Amino acid sequence: MLHRREHPAEPIAVAEKTGGEEPMGTAGDETSSVTPSLPNCLGKPEQCSEKATPVKTSGALTDVDVVKLRPCEKKRVNFKDKLYLAPLTTCGNLPFRRICKRFGADVTCGEMAMCTNLLQGQTSEWALLKRHESEDLFGVQLEGCFPDTMTKCAELLNRNIEVDFVDINSGCPIDLVYKKGGGCGLMSRTKKFEQIIRGMNSVLDVPLTVKIRTGVQDKVNIAHKLIPEMKNWGVSLITLHGRSREQRYTKLADWDYINTCSKLASPVPLFGNGDILSYEDAMQARETGVSGIMLARGALIKPWIFTEIKENRHWDISSGERLDVLKDFTHFGLEHWGSDTQGIEKIRVFLLEWLSFMCRYVPVGLLERVPQKINERPPYYMGRDYLESLMASQHVGDWIRISEMLLGPVPQNFSFLPKHKANAYK
Repeated sequence: MLHRREHPAEPIAVAEKTGGEEPMGTAGDETSSVTPSLPNCLGKPEQCSEKATPVKTSGALTDVDVVKLRPCEKKRVNFKDKLYLAPLTTCGNLPFRRICKRFGADVTCGEMAMCTNLLQGQTSEWALLKRHESEDLFGVQLEGCFPDTMTKCAELLNRNIEVDFVDINSGCPIDLVYKKGGGCGLMSRTKKFEQIIRGMNSVLDVPLTVKIRTGVQDKVNIAHKLIPEMKNWGVSLITLHGRSREQRYTKLADWDYINTCSKLASPVPLFGNGDILSYEDAMQARETGVSGIMLARGALIKPWIFTEIKENRHWDISSGERLDVLKDFTHFGLEHWGSDTQGIEKIRVFLLEWLSFMCRYVPVGLLERVPQKINERPPYYMGRDYLESLMASQHVGDWIRISEMLLGPVPQNFSFLPKHKANAYK
């Protein structure tokens, strides 16, 4: 990394001294305060002394050692008014993100990656950070609870992968993560949280973002206390899911609270997340003053929601068009996971996980009241054709039949149990 001088047009001052010339860190050069003074006895080792090198270094001294990026020199990302596809564990894989990009997602993020697994070099964990060329604004999400390991991991990512931002997961509600102090646990461990953010910020060349919830306990919001602190710690974007950890999906997201927090976060952009399944939901969300919107379950139920929001319309998508979307997913999966037996079965499992959400979609042409609400259980209905009825089924056996239409017969004794069981129905 080359250091820029304040006055590049001016010649570098060189003072003649006995035994050699003065190095570049001369008076008036802004690096002089941090560059260790070098001995002016180059070529005459017998004249060198301990006093000539007050700062001891190990190995060759380079610009990287003495010049760090200032906050204003870091890469900047314009998040304003973007549609952000949430980092979705299991379902937010690269082929699914490609589908969402086609439908108009602006920002994508890799699945949550465990910091300790990355540092141990686990291939499966590093695969979560892979980026497709269509993802023009892409970040990765890290989960961890210790400042030293999170900072080391951020440094490793900074050197080895190309991303536009790094996100800290401080909203994951699952017990495995929470009980060890990660995910939502960070929200109540503010000292550790601050050390993690400051440490990661010091080694990253890209913006650092954070995803949080309203709090840990139901009806005990703490995000509004944390957000002003995070502004001082140096985060570039805050995403707020309008529910607490204990609440999970049992009640509607609190967009009034999100609105309050967006004002506290200014000028740092704050994205709102929760219960968006139509362009009307998105319009109401934007009226709260958030800088942008994150979509999670809404994108899983109907990935074409990005198109609907951008075009302000309801898309009465046909069953044939939906099947084409699933075909594209399988093609992308073959490219990503391979076309051998192991690759095909991996695609099948991820497809079935996605279908466990997609089956909740009710075609616009069959709705008694538009738009569909994410917290209302879909009514039983007969589709306008056989395929539409099949796609509406809540039975695993019917999801498997759809997978066989795209990937061939399942192996003998095949069974499937979806990982995600977040209903959010009244």
